Amino acid sequence: MAAEGQRVVLITGCSSGIGLAIAVMLARDEMKRYYVIGTMRDLKRKDKLVEAAGDAYGKTLSLLTLDVCSDESVKQCVDSIKDRHIDILINNAGVGLVGPVEALSMDDMMKVFQTNFFGAVRMIKEVMPDMKRRRSGHIIVISSAMGLQGVAFNDVYSASKFAIEGFCESLAVQLLKFNITMSMIEPGPVHTEFEMKMFADVSKKEYVGTDPETLHHFRTCYLPSAANIFQGLGQSPEDIAKCTKKVIESPQPPFRNLTNPLYTPIIALKYADETGSLSVHTFYHMLYNLGGVMHVSLNILKCLSCGCLRKRAISPT
Repeated sequence: MAAEGQRVVLITGCSSGIGLAIAVMLARDEMKRYYVIGTMRDLKRKDKLVEAAGDAYGKTLSLLTLDVCSDESVKQCVDSIKDRHIDILINNAGVGLVGPVEALSMDDMMKVFQTNFFGAVRMIKEVMPDMKRRRSGHIIVISSAMGLQGVAFNDVYSASKFAIEGFCESLAVQLLKFNITMSMIEPGPVHTEFEMKMFADVSKKEYVGTDPETLHHFRTCYLPSAANIFQGLGQSPEDIAKCTKKVIESPQPPFRNLTNPLYTPIIALKYADETGSLSVHTFYHMLYNLGGVMHVSLNILKCLSCGCLRKRAISPT
C-alpha cells in the first residue's frame, strides 16, 4: 500500500523490457516518491522483475495480474487498488508484427491492434473517470517513432502506433480541462528480448502468399538494414526508463517525447514536405538503392553513439 505522499503508478506489460525497466527505476527512486504497481498477464513470469527490484519488491513495488485485452481483467485490476486511486498510468503492453502484408493473416493484424491500440484505450477508459473526478493525473503511453513515421514491412505495427498517437492527441486537449496530462514516449529501436525474439522468428518464416520479388526485398534489403539500425541506433530499456522518469518529473510534461535524438531529422523530413513525397522517396532510396551507404553510415553512428550521444539520447528534449 502506498505511503502518504507517494504517487501511485500503474504500469502494464512489466514482465520484461521497457516495462520492467520503468517499474524498477521508479520503485527504486532514492526519495521513495512512487508506489509502483507492475502488471503482467501471467505472474509466473515475475521472477526477472522481482530480482531486478531487489528490496524494493514488497515495499515500493507490488504486482497484479492484468490482461489489457480483457475488459473484466482491466476492471478487476483497477478495482483491487485502494480507492481506485492511480496518479500515473503507464501503458507499455505491446506486440509487434513484421513482414510482407500479403503473408500476414487478418487475425494476426487484429491481435496487434487489440493490444497496441484497444489495450491502451481500455486502460485509459478505466482510469480516466477517477482522474477527472480528482482533477489530477498523468497518462503516459509508450508509443514509437513508427507512430510518427511509417516503416516498410512494419505496416501493421506502424498503423497501430499511428492510431494510438491520433487517439491520445485528440484526448489530450479535453483532458487539460481536468488538469490531466497526456504524454507519448516515442522510442526508436530498443534492444529487448521482444525485438530479438521477433527478428529470430521472422528470419525462419516462409511468408506463404508473398511474391518472390517482394520476399527477396524483405530478406535481402529490409532484414539486414533493420539489424544494422538496431545495432547502430538502438537504445536500452533503461534509456527509455530514464526518459520516462524525466517526463514524469517535469513541471510541464511535453506531449511528444522522442527518446532518440538521432531520429529527430527523420521525423522532421516528413513534415518538411506537405505532400509526403520527400519522405516516401527518401526511404525508398535508403532501402533499395543505398544499402551499402546506409550500412557505413550506421556504423559511424554506432561509434558516435557509444559515448556522449548515447547519454544525450535519453533526454526527451
